[in-house]
Amino acid sequence: MSASIWYVSKYVAPPGSGTAGGRGYLLMKEMAQMGYQVAIITSDSNLLADPPPLQGNFLIQEVDGMQLWWVRTFKYSVAKSARRILSWLHFEWRLLWLPLHKLTKPDVVVVSSLSLLTVLNGLWWRSRYKCRLVFEVRDIWPLTLTEEGGFKNSNPFVRGLSLIECWAYKYADAIVGTMPNLGEHVQQVLGYPKMTHCIPMGVEAETFAAPEALAADYEASYFPLGNFLVAHVGSIGITNALDTFLKCAQAMKDHPNIHFLMVGDGDLRETYRKQYAHLSNLTFAPRVPKAMVQSVLAKCDLLYFSVHESKVWRYGQSLNKVIDYMMAGKPVVASYTGYPSMVNEADCGTYVPAGDVHALMQEIQRYAGLSEEKRLEIGARGKAWLLENRSYSRLAQQYLSIMLNKTI
Repeated sequence: MSASIWYVSKYVAPPGSGTAGGRGYLLMKEMAQMGYQVAIITSDSNLLADPPPLQGNFLIQEVDGMQLWWVRTFKYSVAKSARRILSWLHFEWRLLWLPLHKLTKPDVVVVSSLSLLTVLNGLWWRSRYKCRLVFEVRDIWPLTLTEEGGFKNSNPFVRGLSLIECWAYKYADAIVGTMPNLGEHVQQVLGYPKMTHCIPMGVEAETFAAPEALAADYEASYFPLGNFLVAHVGSIGITNALDTFLKCAQAMKDHPNIHFLMVGDGDLRETYRKQYAHLSNLTFAPRVPKAMVQSVLAKCDLLYFSVHESKVWRYGQSLNKVIDYMMAGKPVVASYTGYPSMVNEADCGTYVPAGDVHALMQEIQRYAGLSEEKRLEIGARGKAWLLENRSYSRLAQQYLSIMLNKTI
């Protein structure tokens, strides 16, 4: 009989539930298609998904050859709030009361952050079922809290999470991260090296095959003709570190052929729009549905993303935004100080130091000076690299070898 795999994460977004599909779901779907018995256990309090209505505490669906378990959990609307933490605790409490007789005994349990607290249930199942426990790190907590959330290391909540994180690294049979340099962090936490593996974000080529076209009035309103277009497409909030981009637009206001475009929505959109309303070389465009993102990117010449200076990036990145950009076949420039990955591996763009406006200006001018043919050649390398190295079928095979501790 094929191995039984439980994938447990409070936040899983199946395709068709309000997003283009989550990494965990797509990996498990691939494994189910290979003949493995897969159960995904998640909550109905995911701001990125649209779960079905639950009449009881649990709802079991049979989809894509898997069992998909929805756990009824306390709801919240603001990510940075006490209600979110209560929702984490409620999820763990519900997991204690899972009707386990409806689940096949696991050979492997994958516990995927967030919530970090689920590791405690994972350790209990590991002991009860004598199965392998894989700890999957999608966000490094509590480091993200202290580096980007304004919490201090002395905070009791941070201390508690630090202890749980240490237990997870120490007792998990395998540690998997979406970031390529997680091993350095694990060694710092444990005080000794322990093997880690990288299973990053992947690409589902079918979702990019036929993007939805933009409305004619949208094109006419937000895409100035005859300009070299540098674009940020995505959320506009404090974590997106867009001040460098905007200051660069201001510094380049006298470059008439270079235009800056911000497409998206977020807490800081209106603040930025008012602050930089005087710039004729900067346009703010409304967000578009996910199905139209590739149509937006196709009309741009250079694609931009940025991060704040933070220890979090020392361990690398695997961002959906970067995948969207690379699949558009356009060169990428990033204000990023951290462990390099993806863009440098594919040789499809450039990293400049986070916060360095002058360095960003120089790179934009360099790309603007290249022929369109050369820019498309650079961008094409990114798309080709993704399709060769980041397909979910390939990543699922690699993941299985880690889960089962053998070569598939």
